[in-house]
Amino acid sequence: MFRMTCAQEIFLEIFCYVIIDKLKMEKFTKLGLSKGLTDVLKEFHFKEPSEIQEKAIPIALAGKDIIGGSATGSGKTLAFASAMIENLKPYKKIQALILTPTRELAEQVASSIRDFGKNKNFNVLAVYGGVNIRTQIRKLASTDILVGTPGRIIDHLNRKTLSLDKVKILVLDEVDRMFDMGFRKDVEKIINECPKKRQTMMFSATISQEIDYLSQKYTKSPIEIAVKSFVDPAKLKQVYYDVPDNKKFSLLVSLLKKENADLVMVFCNTRRNVDLIAENLLRQGIHAKAIHGKIEQKKRIKVLGEFHKKGLGVLVCTDVAARGLDIKGVSHVYNYDIPPEAKDYIHRIGRTARAGKEGKAITILASRDYTKFGNIMNSDEINIGKEKLPEIEYVRIKMDSRRDDRYNRRPRERGDNGPRRGRRGDGPRGRESNRPPRRVNVVGKKPRRREEDKERRGSSRNSYSRRPNSGRPSIRRNSPRGFSRGRRQRIPMRNYQ
Repeated sequence: MFRMTCAQEIFLEIFCYVIIDKLKMEKFTKLGLSKGLTDVLKEFHFKEPSEIQEKAIPIALAGKDIIGGSATGSGKTLAFASAMIENLKPYKKIQALILTPTRELAEQVASSIRDFGKNKNFNVLAVYGGVNIRTQIRKLASTDILVGTPGRIIDHLNRKTLSLDKVKILVLDEVDRMFDMGFRKDVEKIINECPKKRQTMMFSATISQEIDYLSQKYTKSPIEIAVKSFVDPAKLKQVYYDVPDNKKFSLLVSLLKKENADLVMVFCNTRRNVDLIAENLLRQGIHAKAIHGKIEQKKRIKVLGEFHKKGLGVLVCTDVAARGLDIKGVSHVYNYDIPPEAKDYIHRIGRTARAGKEGKAITILASRDYTKFGNIMNSDEINIGKEKLPEIEYVRIKMDSRRDDRYNRRPRERGDNGPRRGRRGDGPRGRESNRPPRRVNVVGKKPRRREEDKERRGSSRNSYSRRPNSGRPSIRRNSPRGFSRGRRQRIPMRNYQ
């Protein structure tokens, strides 16, 4: 019987791996992609096309309109980017426009298109709010593919710094999220600025009536594509804990320290709660960072970069991070605040249990959350099991500085009215703010002009004036020149020669 040596076994394994990998990459070639693009995909470790890529790429290359139902992380960026890379040429005019709901998604999509089309030397630009608009204006003159949020695109259109008359491909990514954020009118205005003869592709996690209306109005014979959920329900465990109101944060700290987690996302409903939870987790020795809309863009990109590289363990965020961002390797999702609707809950837990990996979604429930949680449990798609409450060591949550200032003011003593506005002291407008005192305008009373003041006191400050209804002149008290720095008082002149 023939026995292989150890070196022969290793060689055979490598040979089989190369053959299988080559067969998988041939699937991209069969979809119609060029060799240059498939080589780039191989560099970025693409092994085989996802379901949305298999269905959408041939249709996109053919120049047809698409309505795609696909969740975040399913690979739809390559689906619409392939049509731009294969069918467009660098022209230094905006030929493709991609609308995204958030800044992070705009930056992520632009970065992916640059990577996919690096052999074609396309100028790809991402525009969004929160950064210097003048830099964007300079770069728009030589841009081929533009990715942006609706608000900043509208801003450029109003300034006449952006022209969309050469657009050949229009992509609306995460349309339902843009509608939820109130961008419907802006989206329609941007579509009307584009030429009617174009290719239009819309992608959304859910196809609602508004999206159906939009597709009927602005697309031509679109092909609808629906794919299965990218999240495996069999490998996603959903549980909830019912805790007293004063032990909600204590349970979160206990679970984060005991659970064997890789990357963790903690969701809150408000920006203030995000900052509060992140600060208190750091005090407990848990490496956590916050991300929400009020944080400046450079810091948000830095935090997401740390999280992607697994240098950061816990990301505390609002729902802005639940949609559009392709964050891989998330093992646990915590709902510290209960979302108002079931679809928001689905988008949150969709960050874990991806690509065949296991995940866990944990909801921390208090008495104030019963109404929202009841609405979520009424959905047939959601199945959440109750977990027994473990032993919890009470952790005191420290409020942020703004709340601390409210409770740490010095007590007033008799005759003490506290610090006044505009003066240096301990008040809210004291030494820390360095702001001038606020000027209060009286309604209905016009401000006195300098000329009117001059007429009231005479042509010169050195001259004296006569009091009304008096035959004797008058001067101001305590002034050798006829006026005083203090209170203006006029007295009759006596023995004035």
